[in-house]
Amino acid sequence: MNPQLSGLDKSGLTLSPASPEERPFNPLRLIGFVLLILLSISLWLRWYTGVVSMPRYCDHPADTLHYLEKVLTEERPAEEQSRRPYIIAAKLLYIIPQQREESVADYLQRLKIRIAEQCR
Repeated sequence: MNPQLSGLDKSGLTLSPASPEERPFNPLRLIGFVLLILLSISLWLRWYTGVVSMPRYCDHPADTLHYLEKVLTEERPAEEQSRRPYIIAAKLLYIIPQQREESVADYLQRLKIRIAEQCR
């Protein structure tokens, strides 16, 4: 067969791509792939939060809430003490963010309920 005619379809009237490199770019496939990856990451983070991150707070929830309250209300909550418990407590701010216009007391109460639910 003539190499110049390899792209012709059976009727010989229209050209079809001879190889994958010659196919036109289809953005819908790329968008679908990216959305699938983003959804997968979101689902994985949700799982990780529930199975790994939140159970860390089950051992001493009162202490964690105390440290978090100090993080929210004081400029230097640890002063000269170890900062580790304050950093661990502060991670709750990212796991369960404080809502807009929510007072510190209401936020801590909501966290207390959420930790209690998680630790059942």
